[in-house]
Amino acid sequence: MMNKNTPRLIFWELTKRCNLNCAHCRAEAEDIDYSGELETDGIKKIIDDITSKYSPILILTGGEPLYRKDIYDIASYAVSKKLRVALATNGTLITDETAGKIREAGIARASISIDGKNSESHDGFRGIPGAFEKALNGARLLKKNGVEFQFNMTVTKRNVAEIDDILSLAISEGAAALHLFMLVPVGCGVEIAETDMISAEKYEEVLNWFYDRSREVSIEFKATCAPHYYRIIRQRAKAEGRTLSFETDGMAAMTRGCLAGTGVCFISHRGEVQPCGYLPLSAGNVVKTPFPEVWEKSELFATLRDFNALKGKCGACEYKSVCGGCRARAFYAEDDMLGEEPYCLYTPVKR
Repeated sequence: MMNKNTPRLIFWELTKRCNLNCAHCRAEAEDIDYSGELETDGIKKIIDDITSKYSPILILTGGEPLYRKDIYDIASYAVSKKLRVALATNGTLITDETAGKIREAGIARASISIDGKNSESHDGFRGIPGAFEKALNGARLLKKNGVEFQFNMTVTKRNVAEIDDILSLAISEGAAALHLFMLVPVGCGVEIAETDMISAEKYEEVLNWFYDRSREVSIEFKATCAPHYYRIIRQRAKAEGRTLSFETDGMAAMTRGCLAGTGVCFISHRGEVQPCGYLPLSAGNVVKTPFPEVWEKSELFATLRDFNALKGKCGACEYKSVCGGCRARAFYAEDDMLGEEPYCLYTPVKR
């Protein structure tokens, strides 16, 4: 039986280089060459280390991972090691040729960031005119070439009123899923947090709306970086007099909110292993230490796996084992990854 802290998702930042200038960028990426990016052979060695013990989903991300000429070689190698591989891209560099190469490399799904219902809202957020049309074109080329794709949306004050429109867009374009990411103040996101971060009240409203809409659509619909949802879904189910089930509630019934360091981790372009891409703390470096050793022996990860170490409201909350609060937002607010989630309205019964 697998250990409960087996890595389920590994996000790998293959490059920090990017062709867009997004207002919320975690990596603060630019269209420049970054030093220290791992070479192809080194990446394959790390994949060997990972697959020696684990079989996570591997998400190849950036920056913009399509800037790496060896992206298809890396992906196909990971697939050959029996990993399910996904690609996280802004979609603007996808051509008919690259879409074909993505399919041939065995990439199971590509995610494309869509942060507005039209060019005006999306391009304003992404910082480059024409980004919306190029992203949609990329999605259509993936579909044409038989590659499953999803849309990812980062929810802010700028676009919170457009969620339904973007959901409709995802359905009409034939996306397999729409994942909503609640903004985490890290990287460029710190600069826009004061103006663009939705309030705790709005956060609660959006997640309750999400609960209702998720029961009405056939598309995969997932709230990400939104651990509160795992409290809300249980509160709503209790009010309805029912118990959670996979058939009705999907993976939300089977997993928990913040998975940083427990089921998820992030590998930087230089090999640093972080609990997630939004929590800039290193558990070790896979260039120097085999991944299984970092995952199993890191003091940082051990601390995150101890839910009794949580502080403030999160520590007192009866939902801490299924929610846990966003550790990255706590770190941003209090410089303490174990602090209480600053965008949660709930008052624990135990407090």
